[in-house]
Amino acid sequence: MNKFIEITVTTTHLGGELVSDILWNYTESGVVINDVQDVIQLANEGKTWDYADESIFNADRTVLVKAYFESSTAKDVLKMVEAELYDLKSRSPLDLGTLEIIKREIDGDKWREQWKEHFRPIHIGKIVIVPEWIDYKENDGEIIVLLDSNMAFGTGEHETTSMCVEYLCEYVKPNQTVIDVGCGSGILGISALKLGAKEVIMTDIDECAVTATEHNMALNGVKNGKVLLKNLLDDQTVKGNIIVCNIMAELLIVFSTGIGKNLLDDGIIILSGILTDRLDKVKTAYENSGFKFVSQKIKGEWSALVMQKVAK
Repeated sequence: MNKFIEITVTTTHLGGELVSDILWNYTESGVVINDVQDVIQLANEGKTWDYADESIFNADRTVLVKAYFESSTAKDVLKMVEAELYDLKSRSPLDLGTLEIIKREIDGDKWREQWKEHFRPIHIGKIVIVPEWIDYKENDGEIIVLLDSNMAFGTGEHETTSMCVEYLCEYVKPNQTVIDVGCGSGILGISALKLGAKEVIMTDIDECAVTATEHNMALNGVKNGKVLLKNLLDDQTVKGNIIVCNIMAELLIVFSTGIGKNLLDDGIIILSGILTDRLDKVKTAYENSGFKFVSQKIKGEWSALVMQKVAK
């Protein structure tokens, strides 16, 4: 029977996604974020199970991020993970908690089914994000986006992703080209295609993200999507009516001076991944680069913006 090592990192709500990104660099076997605040958010929005025990609203807010590794490589992987977590904590202004690592050995592949139990269909506007192993019967007017969450990256539960999908539902029109910067799982680009975009160009600098996006595109049977392993800012020939960018606020600010070259006149850019205390800085950076403010959303501690390029 195969042996696996489960690594659990103790962090906070703000650190969950950051720790998850690190762990995904070293495994294709699965990462799970146990965050009660996500459950509370879904419960408050009526997007979770029929009943949520009221005790969760007073539960411990410690976040546990779990990943699984073959025992033969786990020792070396653990050293690299420890180094990356140390680096993350030393340079991040966020409260990331203790980042304590706990490990245990697991027999066989039972965990492969256990971690899937954490996923449910997520309703975001007319889009429903459905894990590919769940047999979901769609209702009239719903658009199903299948996602193999075993591949990596966003599943739609996080506020930053859900706000992007909500904005895509509002702004995507036929005959438009959409650009998804930092595509991850491809959830945003695939949603745009299913919402009727003429073409979607998805870019990422991570080969695993490109692989995950191509896999999920095939799973959904979508056409007219192109996945590129590159930094969008290195290619000014790629232009769209809408750019959606769900990355850290600091990178969004850096992108503000150049990303307009990839946007057609009067096009819009959807910006997410912004902690609310950095919202004004991001907005100001884009206004200084020739964009005008259109809209904003706030969910929990996260924000999203829509900015429009002003034709010269």
